[in-house]
Amino acid sequence: MIAAASPLDAKVLVLNRVYAVIRIVDARRAFALLAKQVAEVIAFENGTYRNYDFATWADLGSLQQEFESEEHDWVRTTRVVIAVPKIIRVLGYDRLPKEGVKLNRRNIYARDGNRCQYCGRSFSTRELTLDHVLPRVQGGENSWTNLVCACVKCNARKGGRTPTQAGMKLVRAPRQPRRNPAITLRLGSPKYQSWKAFLDEAYWTVELT
Repeated sequence: MIAAASPLDAKVLVLNRVYAVIRIVDARRAFALLAKQVAEVIAFENGTYRNYDFATWADLGSLQQEFESEEHDWVRTTRVVIAVPKIIRVLGYDRLPKEGVKLNRRNIYARDGNRCQYCGRSFSTRELTLDHVLPRVQGGENSWTNLVCACVKCNARKGGRTPTQAGMKLVRAPRQPRRNPAITLRLGSPKYQSWKAFLDEAYWTVELT
């Protein structure tokens, strides 16, 4: 049985002082920044964005729970109930991230939507592998354009061959994403629609931590 996700694992978009996206953190880290008073909450309400310090945001908890219970994740203590913010702004930080999208297993799975790029079927991450389109035994490298998701069956069928040699076709040619693919997946959820205004193409370097 899989344990239910903790509200403290919910993802929070982090902006710098000038409202540029710098990263995504979990709610634990977001609350730590808010409690230290180095960040504030940015909330989307009635078509506009509003700023709240941590104390004010906490005070709004009971009212939000009454009228917006389905719109938030909730952290409950013996004394208060607090909505997990979707966006926070770090007050004394102006810099932007320098790195591009990281090449790692999580981001490749997100880019390919957990679909095997040979048979086109969707699988859980536990049922997927990474395949080198040009096999390593033939000089293939670890790169965005040479790594794809593949189910165990298709990966075994392809073996140490290229798709052409194995008589297989890719669903689509692999490319390097212009912004973190996990963010694109989250934008498909109504819960994260408030992120869209800040995810301008200029900030495709956003990094998950």
